[in-house]
Amino acid sequence: MLGSKKLVAVAVLGALLSLRALAAEDTALSASDRAAIVQTLAAKINANYIEPAQAERVGSAIVRKNAEGGYAAAAGAKAFSAALQQDLREFSGDLHFSASRYEGFTEPSGPPEPPTPAKLDEWRDATARRGYDIEKIERLPGNVGYIELRGFGGVEFVGPAYTAAMSLLSGTDALILDLRRNGGGSPASVAYLMSHFLPAGDVRHLIDIYDRPSDTTRQIWSVPTVAQRYDKPVYVLTSARTGSGGEDCAYDFQVLKRGTLVGETTAGASNPVSWYSLGHDIVASIPTARTTNFVTKTNWEHVGVKPDVAVPAAQALQTAHVAILRKLVSSAKEGDERKELQRQLAMAEKGETDKPVYKLKGQL
Repeated sequence: MLGSKKLVAVAVLGALLSLRALAAEDTALSASDRAAIVQTLAAKINANYIEPAQAERVGSAIVRKNAEGGYAAAAGAKAFSAALQQDLREFSGDLHFSASRYEGFTEPSGPPEPPTPAKLDEWRDATARRGYDIEKIERLPGNVGYIELRGFGGVEFVGPAYTAAMSLLSGTDALILDLRRNGGGSPASVAYLMSHFLPAGDVRHLIDIYDRPSDTTRQIWSVPTVAQRYDKPVYVLTSARTGSGGEDCAYDFQVLKRGTLVGETTAGASNPVSWYSLGHDIVASIPTARTTNFVTKTNWEHVGVKPDVAVPAAQALQTAHVAILRKLVSSAKEGDERKELQRQLAMAEKGETDKPVYKLKGQL
């Protein structure tokens, strides 16, 4: 049975996905409409933004810009929400701020109702159609595993897929986890994935999430019931696009000294959000919570997660693969296996791959 907090998280995610699909024709806005929207936005920020010291400054800057005619050219809700999003992020430096037009959004007056079984099945099917956000699973030359993960869906849906992927690659000698295009998602799913890389019985307190509106803190722990464990070297690929939950995952690997990060410093967006109606079908996401790593007592907000090996994102996979092959060569015994690893290393260093060899029918 799903816990109430997990149900709420899944419900909100599903609602937002549905709202995206419902976005329709634009809505014209008058000057008085824009003034009312920015006043509502400023009030919502003051009451809920996780950084109270900045809240008034950010809200006042938006109101002041509107009063000075800075949004006069935004005649429709789509253009106005896009302008608000740009300024919210610029004035705050917080990449989790956003504003969009969602038709029919109603701000909850209390805790969201648990989703129906039919709705859960709908979301489960949608997650499966995305391949559980596992873009690619591959066994690279040298018996190196590779997983590209684009996001972290609801743990109720993606958890078994993570375990299946790790089972497929359990016999590899090292693993590359590619988060370069991972925009984030559920912190519970991050913890579930991370559990595969910890020894059985090693239960870790990973992060705390403090929510300002409710004045509550949620603890995120690794999952002791995960059966498939992986104890070989892990390399994690990052880029400037790696955000939110993707950064959480990379940060965990780095802090726990369980993986080597290769690539670029990540986006620097750690604060979870809540969604608020501003009127005229404009909805704002306001960072209302703070993520704190249990070990470091801090997070990656504004600064990002810095890689152990800094290279352009486009070169991260080759760099990690070469580093792994070099270590495998150095530890391999003399003989055919070592020679084959040396050959594969030489090709990886040149960015080359083996070409398929096709044989005609009847050939040995």
